[in-house]
Amino acid sequence: MEVKSQAKYVRVSPRKARVVVDLVRGKSVEQAREILAFTNRGIAETVEKVLNSAVANAEHNNQLNASTLVVKKAYVDEGPTLKRIRPRAKGSASRINKRTSHITIIVAPREEA
Repeated sequence: MEVKSQAKYVRVSPRKARVVVDLVRGKSVEQAREILAFTNRGIAETVEKVLNSAVANAEHNNQLNASTLVVKKAYVDEGPTLKRIRPRAKGSASRINKRTSHITIIVAPREEA
């Protein structure tokens, strides 16, 4: 049984968020928490919140044991882009794109082979 958690409209570019999310994909929940605790990126804190939310959903809604959970899927989708203008020389302007992300983490019980 898969349990999902999402954080939408996070103000970080998807490219930066994917670097952190790729570190935890396929790991056990304990390993993923340790990796995120020592990852020196600003988005690691938000990814850890999404992971903890997915684990809490699994425990509370589906009565699954947290020690048996593994990060089955983790991905970052692109959200809407906030378009801003920066003044430039000679009265012109250039565009600044403030990108947003949707972070999704899916946990499932470890499959015993």
